Amino acid sequence: MAIDSTKAKPSQEIVMIQEIRDGIIILKDGSLRMILMCSALNFALKSGDEQEAIIAGYQSFLNSLDFSLQIFISSRRLNIEPYLDLLREAEKKQVNDLLKIQTKEYIDFVKNFVEMEKIVSKTFYVVVPYTPPFLEIKSGGIMGGIFGAMKLLRPGKKGAERIEEAKFEEYRGQLWQRMESTISGLARVSVRAIPLNTEEAIELFYGLYNPGEMEKGKPPSIQ
Repeated sequence: MAIDSTKAKPSQEIVMIQEIRDGIIILKDGSLRMILMCSALNFALKSGDEQEAIIAGYQSFLNSLDFSLQIFISSRRLNIEPYLDLLREAEKKQVNDLLKIQTKEYIDFVKNFVEMEKIVSKTFYVVVPYTPPFLEIKSGGIMGGIFGAMKLLRPGKKGAERIEEAKFEEYRGQLWQRMESTISGLARVSVRAIPLNTEEAIELFYGLYNPGEMEKGKPPSIQ
């Protein structure tokens, strides 16, 4: 079936992100998200008692939440070019002929091994949401609630809408409390989590929408 390219939507309409401010993702519907990058836990290497304790702790953590979480795993083919570049620089500076040969052989071994095995790196994320009470029913009825929500937004660049700074600070405080609660709960099951800043969040989404470019290396610099 032929696809009419003239009807293709611009990426701005497909991506539901309005902006990323202070590490907080603001969606087009006005809701907010924070992304936590989490450490891995090798569950299989734990003893039986440790596994039961982790399961019980994780169950307790989930039961303590009064909001939903999204767990996201990013799988990407391992890019070792930066590491190989460091080895090539070390090879050039090596004055011992034997060590220079061994370094060259090690570079070839690592490169061939990764190409044959297609090693994949995995990164674990937890998305913490917060939806502002945009549609509170006030004395003016349902229409009053809708128009009251519209007043929380102000025009931004090129006609876009931005949450007012005062409201943004209020919502960020609510989201931050949820984020700290999530980090504390994950720590009880030996999982470390840290929030992504603005640049790291942009790099994550760039990689999701441009997987081929990310396999080549880091994304272009962010202004």
